[in-house]
Amino acid sequence: MTGKKEHMNKLEMNSFLAQEFGKSQNYTGIENSLYRQNDVKKGLRNEDGTGVIVGLTRISDVVGYEMDAAGRKKDIPGKLYYRGIDLKELTDAHCDDAGGYEEVMFLLLFGFLPDKQELDEFRSLFRQMYPLPGDFLEMNILRVPTQNIMNKLQHAILTLYSYDQDPDNSDTYPTLLKGLRIVAQLPSIMCYAYQSMLHYFKRSSLIIHYPREDFSIPENILCMLREDRKFSEREAILLDKLFMVLADHGGGNNSTFTDVVVSSAGTDIYSAVAAATGALKGPRQGGANVLVTELMHSVISEIGISAGTEEMKQIVNRILDRDFFDKSGTLYGFGHVIYTVSDPRAEIIRDCSVALAEEKGKMQELDFYIRFEQAAKEVMKERYGTVPPTHVDFYTSFVYDMLLIPTDLFSAVYVCARTVGWIAHNLENKMYDGRIMRPATKYIGEITHYVPILDR
Repeated sequence: MTGKKEHMNKLEMNSFLAQEFGKSQNYTGIENSLYRQNDVKKGLRNEDGTGVIVGLTRISDVVGYEMDAAGRKKDIPGKLYYRGIDLKELTDAHCDDAGGYEEVMFLLLFGFLPDKQELDEFRSLFRQMYPLPGDFLEMNILRVPTQNIMNKLQHAILTLYSYDQDPDNSDTYPTLLKGLRIVAQLPSIMCYAYQSMLHYFKRSSLIIHYPREDFSIPENILCMLREDRKFSEREAILLDKLFMVLADHGGGNNSTFTDVVVSSAGTDIYSAVAAATGALKGPRQGGANVLVTELMHSVISEIGISAGTEEMKQIVNRILDRDFFDKSGTLYGFGHVIYTVSDPRAEIIRDCSVALAEEKGKMQELDFYIRFEQAAKEVMKERYGTVPPTHVDFYTSFVYDMLLIPTDLFSAVYVCARTVGWIAHNLENKMYDGRIMRPATKYIGEITHYVPILDR
């Protein structure tokens, strides 16, 4: 850069980089038609929307369609199975207690339902893993606050590596133990990171409550988040159901696939879980629940909670016409890449919400969500001829509101629930696949020659 300033200021640097990036489009572009021409599955999706099969699993099955004899996709009501058991059966079995998530953890990790003694011993051992290592809270959370809890979870998970005596041991049994400790400690990390954020950035009082071994994970989250530590039995039961529903969703979802891809390189479990957490942060996966909440709050503010069907249909049309909310034309909380008729998780959470809505005097809000769901589907049927399923995020956003869980923690709660599924798939892949994930891409650029700098 002879004859020019030795150092660019920030404005000049941004201008230069933007200019060069614009020029690069002449050299780096890939036309959309080339994907089909080269039989490349964008997003690992087939032309009919089904996923490219990249592995085998016995952990869970996400059923949203059937293939007929001619190989065509047929829409059916959705089902989710954990180790072959319908998720609805599992949640129904725990309709009046907050201990279902621990049973689901055992089922996903070990492949069978425990008897009472096995579950009691597992619960006791798992809860002993709640406390964070030594100075972890002071050194890694309180002294390093952040405004995004998901990034803090990634940072904290990676930092746990430094407190492990044998962190790079990626054999299956050590991975199980390390994974369980991560699952056990994430709720404390999440709650403390949130309290630290409030204290540092919003000047709120710093509230630190320690986890109790006589509490389940959902109970501890409610206890640690609230200044008075108080929560009702119904609140704990509903959050437990939400954790059961979010515990796993097959091996092909973005975060679980990320976990397995990273782990297949032989790296440590902390790196794999941190990577999966980063994937879940994105608005196309775990981050969507915040957008649903913001949308529904905006809708209620616009038309009122007593609005009728026609007013709801009008606002849905405005959303789809890019005339309301974020003007994206996206109706958040509807549609799914696998489920075609219904998302069983959404139905379970909707039904499980009734008891707490009655207890909290929130039946009018729940009724609004249910009526809005129906109005939205009617509009989409009229406009597009199809009715997308209601996504689990639609009702989880309502549940989070009822449980007074702040939007900053929506995706983080998802991580706390889903990590056990990541651990289960991580172990299964180590034991029965064992090869590094190494798909291929096809080079479609030109072959050229180096041109000396003075000749360019």
